[in-house]
Parts: sequence; structure tokens; C-alpha cells
Amino acid sequence: MADGHLSKTAAPNPSGIGRPVSRTDGPIKVSGRAPYAAEYAVPDLLHAVVVGSTITRGRIRSIDTAAALALPGVVEVITHENRPHAALFSLSYLDTVSPPGRPFKPLHNADILFDDQPIAIVIAETYESARDGAALVTATYRRKSHHTDYSARKDRAYKPLIPRFGIASPPKERGETDAAFDAAPLKVEATYETAANHHNPMEMFATTVAWNGDGRITVYDKTQGSQNVQLYLKQALGFKMKDVHVVNAYVGGAFGSGLRPQHSVFLAVLAAKAMKRSIRLMLTRAQMFSLAYRPDTTQTVGLACDATGRLQAVRHTAIAATSRHEDHQETVVNWSGMLYASPNARFGHKLVKVDTVSPTDMRAPGAAIGVFGLESAMDELSYVAGLDPLDIRLRNYADHEQITDRAFTSKALKSCYSEGAERFGWWDRMPEPGSMRQGRERIGYGMAGGIWDARVAPMPVRARATWRADGGFEIAAAASDIGTGTYTILAQIAAEAFGVDAASVVVKLGDSTLPFNPVEGGSWMAASTGAAVHKACEKLKASLVKAARTLPGGEDLRRRDVTFADGSLSAPGFAAPVRIAEVIADAGHIELAETGTNMPDMLGERKHVGYAHSALFVEARVDEDLGVLRIPRIVAAVAAGRILNPKTARSQILGGVVMGLGQALHEEALTDHRLGRLMNHNFAEYHIPANADVGDIEVIFVEEPDTRVSALGVKGLGEIGLVGVAAAVANAIFHATGARVRDLPITIDKIRAARAR
Repeated sequence: MADGHLSKTAAPNPSGIGRPVSRTDGPIKVSGRAPYAAEYAVPDLLHAVVVGSTITRGRIRSIDTAAALALPGVVEVITHENRPHAALFSLSYLDTVSPPGRPFKPLHNADILFDDQPIAIVIAETYESARDGAALVTATYRRKSHHTDYSARKDRAYKPLIPRFGIASPPKERGETDAAFDAAPLKVEATYETAANHHNPMEMFATTVAWNGDGRITVYDKTQGSQNVQLYLKQALGFKMKDVHVVNAYVGGAFGSGLRPQHSVFLAVLAAKAMKRSIRLMLTRAQMFSLAYRPDTTQTVGLACDATGRLQAVRHTAIAATSRHEDHQETVVNWSGMLYASPNARFGHKLVKVDTVSPTDMRAPGAAIGVFGLESAMDELSYVAGLDPLDIRLRNYADHEQITDRAFTSKALKSCYSEGAERFGWWDRMPEPGSMRQGRERIGYGMAGGIWDARVAPMPVRARATWRADGGFEIAAAASDIGTGTYTILAQIAAEAFGVDAASVVVKLGDSTLPFNPVEGGSWMAASTGAAVHKACEKLKASLVKAARTLPGGEDLRRRDVTFADGSLSAPGFAAPVRIAEVIADAGHIELAETGTNMPDMLGERKHVGYAHSALFVEARVDEDLGVLRIPRIVAAVAAGRILNPKTARSQILGGVVMGLGQALHEEALTDHRLGRLMNHNFAEYHIPANADVGDIEVIFVEEPDTRVSALGVKGLGEIGLVGVAAAVANAIFHATGARVRDLPITIDKIRAARAR
């Protein structure tokens, strides 16, 4: 046994919790060795390409596949007329995050529900043959009138009868809102529009199906939940659960687009079932625009305050687009009842059905939209009240959650305000819009607050910790890492527990055979799976001590109460602590595994509620003559509980801020409503931020101890970086120009039009 000294003041593990460890999966990714869904080497592979409809709504009269089948290399074309058996009823196509309604059933019948809907799969020996064959498939249709212009159908808005599971409905009115609003001396009421945004992760949706014989398949899929896809394929295509193995070890971004099984995985497995061969199917970038999107919304926000700037009434209503077949719902208006204190408040959220694919969650769903409306209106109210935009927010600071009257687990938003303002230089701001200039540019300072749920998954989450016979240490869970750093932080949690280097911890994720995890979403992965890993490690340490006592060389351990800390055994009377690895290595090999389960604290959630908060400070510069806009710098101050890894956490916030810039200034789906078809389904015309669009982004994590929010004190970071960015940008533009733009994205023509009013 080794000698040593265990000090209570010893330096922390250099790769444990709270340390800026580089991504453990970084080397395999940057070297190109990490296999994504379309890159797994599978023998005897056929290739499949999807053919989409050329109308938006109607019915297929006929499909001509003869030319495609005559092409060398093409082996089959599957349509609704010759597909293998699939489930008939909508219930079988539900997944764990489905909204109310009837899920889309690919190739189910001749009905066309949306533009570019899959109508055929061309299967060939090579991708090139499948692609060329797809171009030869033609169809005739019986057209029906379509409606894709959601703004023209707002008079048909309705309140959904069935709420979406896990999504909070608008709360009941508190107080007498209209009376308080009318009586208040200072008020604003305005309408804010947000355009539809489309998911465009770096990795396109793809599926590789390995046909293993006897109805057994291995499915390599781009998804945020391997076990969700496994269940979906079992129900929709009749496989036995044990015969479907889903792998998503590496995912090239998703942002919510992979929460639900997409039609790409259904079609790939359908093709494999038909051919009894392995299949690879990958969507094109254009086809990515027919999967899902952040819906168009219209919000009306009314705020009224007294002469001191304190809110007396809040009114917030929203209308959002959804498909004809599902009621997609997001929490849009509720944030206005949480972020600020007001004795009177009323909220409403309705949907409008249009002929599109169903919307889906997109990073910070609901909040990215709703907080834009709220924080823009708060900025407008600050000018009406003659107060600094930061001052009016401080005057209306909520010290408890307003909707349910619960206490916050913690709230460090004031620290976000103060630290962000100081770093940004907010107090150098001249209050009058248009008063700050440099050369040909008008300069504006804008700010906004942000809020997002801090919670754990609402179901049991499991992880396994294994001490292998060869001395290796392994963590395993079916959790997904979509580029957020999950591999790294789970390794750090385990490294902290055992006092080892994070690089020595093998982490296995993205596999349906591993311990249960829900879909990766809602910013709950670190808190939920991380806590399960921590519990598994604690159980494993206890089991290792028990096992070590039975081994030769473990006599001293049997005579004392032993504790386990920093990877070492320690007991009264020991001359020095002993590392458990050395006890086992001296005495022989042993292999043990323990599973940890994290459960939501239902009782605690009745008393307390957790949120992450942020404050965004933005500088905007607008050319006096041309109206060209630049955003040279942004400061994001974030309160998110315990930060497991400052390096990966900063990357999460940077990515969220850049995505917020896209929402504010660039992203917009453009549909020709005469045809019902999307016109800019490519990167040439669907604009996203490029390097030249992104200035300096500084991220500050304020200190926020929290012993209630989760077992590790963690609040998620995936969404909070985006919330509030669009409002802060819009507010900075107003301060620079005096032009208030309430319609996203903000473009040169909109700025000019607002200045002309």
C-alpha cells in the first residue's frame, strides 16, 4: 500500500467539477474520427433518397416511377402504394414529446399536408444512382386550396382544447388587469412580430440502418433521444423493442429539431424493412426546411406603471402558427408573469392552423419569442416613464415567482444587472435616443433581461458507473451530447468523486441499450444525468470499499470505519490514506458496477421554483446614411447556479448569443403564399450569422450558490444564452436611431421605415 498524506486543504482535482477542462471528445471530433449518423461503416449498404411533393395541399393522383426504376443501379422505389406494413392509427406514431393531435404518418396514403412532403423513397446501390433516380420520379396531383399565410388567418385563432404535456398553459388572471391598466398614468401597448425560423444544425438529418437479420436492426440516427426513437420504431413499424438498437453517440447540433423522431428515420427503417438490407438515408439541406421550425408569432404586450415606474398591470397575448394536424404549443406569455412584479396581470395564447409541417421546439422555445416582446415593451415603458432601462427593471424586481407565489431556489439577477452593466460601461450611456455618435455612425446601448427554467427531468434518470477488472473507470447513460459538452462534464463529475483525471474516465452516451435517459432538451441534461452519475459514483465507492475489505491486503480495512474521499481510503489509525485503486491492484482484480437514479423532488417543487437568469448589454452602430447595422460588442451576464465547467459553459452562452443575433437580424422563412412553398430553403438566401456579423461577446458567470435547484446545484445553460438577445439588440437600435422596430428580423428597410414614421 502506498504512503501519502490526505489534507483537508489539498488543491482541488485539476479536472474535477468547476475546472475549465477541454472537451474530452474534442480530439476525436476535430480529427474526423467521430462517426455521425451517415458515416458508420455498414456492409452490404443500399442508399436511399427522398422525393418530396411539389404541391402544398391535395392528393396524389398517380406516381410514375418507371424512369427511375430503369436507371442503372436503382433497385426499388417505395411509395404509399407499395410500402411494407406500418401502423394504421395515429396513436402508434406518438413519441414521448408529441404535441396533441395526429402525428404525421409518412407514406401513409395519398394525402398531401405540406410542401415537400415525402412521397417516395428511391433505393439504389450508390447514392448517386438514388439521387438521379429521385429526379426522375414524377407525380400528378388533385390540388386543394391551401393556407400558409398565418397572418391572414388570425381571425381563426383558437385556444387549444388539450394542453401539451409538460408545457405550462397561460396562468389565470390575477387582480383586475384592465381596470388597473386604464387607471395607470403611464402605459405602453404594442404588437411584436417574429418570423418563422428554421433549424439548420451543421449535421443534416440522416439515418444508417444495419439490417442484422431475423428482424433485428441497429439504427444510427441523428436524434436527441435514442430511446425515444427506439419506442417510436417499435410502435410505428412493428419491431420488437429488444430488436431495435438505436445509436446517436455523436450529434452535430440539433437545438430541438431532434427531440421528436423525424420522418428521415421512419423512411430509412421502412426501406430496410422492405429490402431486408442495410440502408443509408440523408436529407439534403433543402429538405431540412420541410422538417420543423420555430413558428411565426404575433404578440401584444401592454404595460402600465405609476409615476414612480412601478408596474400596475401587465397584459400579454400571443398567437402562433401550427399545422393542421397537431397543436404545437410553447410557453410564450408566462414569462411576463415571472420576470417582474405586478399586482395585476392577464395572459393568453392561441394557435392558427396553416398548411405546413408541424412546428417544433427550437432553442429556448417560447421564451426566445415571449421575452422579446416583454423586454422590448419594458424598454418602451422606460422612455415613457423617463427612467433608465436598467432602473425600471430594478424597480420592478420580483423577489418571488409571481404566478404560483413560490419562492425562488435562488435568484442572482441583480448581480447580473450590476456586473454586466459595469463591464459593459452602461452608465456612460447618454439617455436621449440618437445622441451618441462617432463619425458616420449613430451608437446605441440596449439591454434586456433573460429567464429560463432550471429544472431536472420530470421522470427518473439513470446512469451507470463501472470499475472494470483492468482498472478502467467507465460512466454510461443513454443521454445525448448534441455538442453541449455532456461527455466532458459527466467525466468531470466522476473524476471529482474518485479523485482521478477526467481524461481517464470513459464516458459512453447515445445508445438505447444504456441506462434510461429522456430526450436531451429543456436544459435539464447536466442537472439530471449529472446527478445520476454522482449517485452512481457514491454507490460504487461504497461497493468498492466493501469489496476491498474481502481481498488479501484488506485486513486493516476490516477493522476500521473507512471513508472514501478524493479517490483515497482513510480511517482513524491509518498512517496515511490509501488509494482504492492501489488496494485492488495489490490484491487482485475486481469488477463492480452501480446504477444511480435521479428523481425529481416533487415535494420541493411545490415550495420552490428554479430559474436561470441573465442580463444582456448590446452596442449597436447604424450608418447615418446607409442604415447599415453593426453589433460590435455584447456582454452577457448569466446566473446559472453551479458552473461545472467554465470553458464549455462559456461556449454554450456564446452559441446562444450568436443564435439570438440570427433571430434578431437574419433568420426569416420566406414563403410564396400563392404556391404555399418556401422560397429560401438554402444557405444562400436563408441568412444566418457569419463571422463578419459577430463582434466581441463577453460572458460573465455571476456567483449563485443553490442547494435546492438540483442535487449538484446546477442550472441548465443550453437556452438561457439566447433568451433576451433579440430584445437587447432591438433596444440598442432604438437608442441609436430613435426608430422602434417591432418586427423580427430587423433589416435595413425596416429601420428606414421606422425612422420615416
